Amino acid sequence: MPDSAPAAPFTAPTLPDFASRLVRWQRQHGRHDLPWPVRDPYRVWLSEIMLQQTQVATVIDYYARFTALFPTVQALAAAPEDAVLAAWSGLGYYQRARNLHRCAQIVVQTHGGAFPQTAESLAALPGIGPSTASAIAAFCFDERAAILDGNVQRVLCRSHGIDDPVPATATTRKLWSLARSLLPEAQDMAAYTQGLMDLGATVCRPRQPACTECPFATDCRAHLAGDPQRLPVRKAARKSRPQRSTVMLWLRNSPDGLCWLEKRPQLGLWPGLWSLPQFDATEQALQFAAQIGPVIGQRELAPFRHAFTHFELTVRPLLVDVQAQPRAAEPQGQWLALEQAAQLGLPAPVRSLLLQQVPPADAPPPAVLHK
Repeated sequence: MPDSAPAAPFTAPTLPDFASRLVRWQRQHGRHDLPWPVRDPYRVWLSEIMLQQTQVATVIDYYARFTALFPTVQALAAAPEDAVLAAWSGLGYYQRARNLHRCAQIVVQTHGGAFPQTAESLAALPGIGPSTASAIAAFCFDERAAILDGNVQRVLCRSHGIDDPVPATATTRKLWSLARSLLPEAQDMAAYTQGLMDLGATVCRPRQPACTECPFATDCRAHLAGDPQRLPVRKAARKSRPQRSTVMLWLRNSPDGLCWLEKRPQLGLWPGLWSLPQFDATEQALQFAAQIGPVIGQRELAPFRHAFTHFELTVRPLLVDVQAQPRAAEPQGQWLALEQAAQLGLPAPVRSLLLQQVPPADAPPPAVLHK
C-alpha cells in the first residue's frame, strides 16, 4: 500500500481504455533510447533514485559514470562512502547517495545481492519511497503496482479533471486510488509505467503541453476545458526561503597551491562531504589562516548564492595564501592538490569555486569571478 492511511475508491468516471491507449502510445511514441535497461533491478533502482528532483538530460552522464565505477550492487555496497559521494558530486540532494549506499549494503548482506521482488518489500529499503518501489516492481517483476511521481500526478489531474490542491494529503490519497484503478494486466505493466513517465515528461509538460500529441486529447478534461496548464492546482506558495550567509575560506599553501579541505560533520550543511572551511565572519577565517602559517596574501572573491530546499545561502569566498609546511592529514581535514580534491565528494558550489583559475591572492583581482 503506497500510503499508510486507507484511501476511498476513486468514484468519478475514468477515461475509457486509459491503460490500453497509453500502452499503445508508449510503444509507438515513447522514449526508447534511455540508457537504463528496464528489467535490471539494480539499473532501474539507480536511475529512479537519480531521477528524483533531477532532469533526465542531467542524469544520463552521471548514470554512465556511476555504473562504470559501480557496475553491480555488490560493487556499490563494497565501495567507501567517500567514493560514492564523489561519484554523486554535482547531482545534489546528497542524502540520496547515502541512502543508495546503505540500500546496496542491505541488499547484499540481507538479501544475498538480489533485490526484493514486491513493492512492499522494496519500500522497506533505505531511500526507496512508495512510487520508486512500485516502479522497480512494475518494470522488473511485472507487479501491478501504481506509481505517483510529479509527472504522473500532472497527467492524472489533467486527464481526469482533478482540481483539488496538490500535494494536499486528501488529494494525494485520491490520486493513489485513481492510479491503482487504472492499472493494466501484469504483462503490460512495464510499458504502462514507462508510458506514464514518458507522457508526463514529453507531452503533458508543466508548461506548453503538446496536447495534440496526447493519446487522451479527445477526452482529457483539462484539454477540453481549454486551459490544461491550470492543473494540477498547487497549494499556496510558501514564503520565500530564509537567507543565510557564510564565509568560505579557500586556504592555499604557497607556492605549491595545495588547498585545505575539511570533512563536514554528519549533521548540518553538506553532511559528510569535503568542503572549504566555513566561518560566520571574515575575522574568524583570517584567525584560522594565521594559525596555519604566515599570511602572504588575501582577497575577497565575488559572493554567490546557492539555493537549498529550505533556505538560500550566500557564500562569501575568501582566498588566503599562506606560507606553511603542509601538515599531515588530520581526522577533520587535509592539504590536497586540486586534482586530488576533484576526486572527493564536494558540494557543487565548492567544486565550481575550486575549478576557477584564480591568481595569487596578492595579485590584482580579476574583473569577474562568477557569472
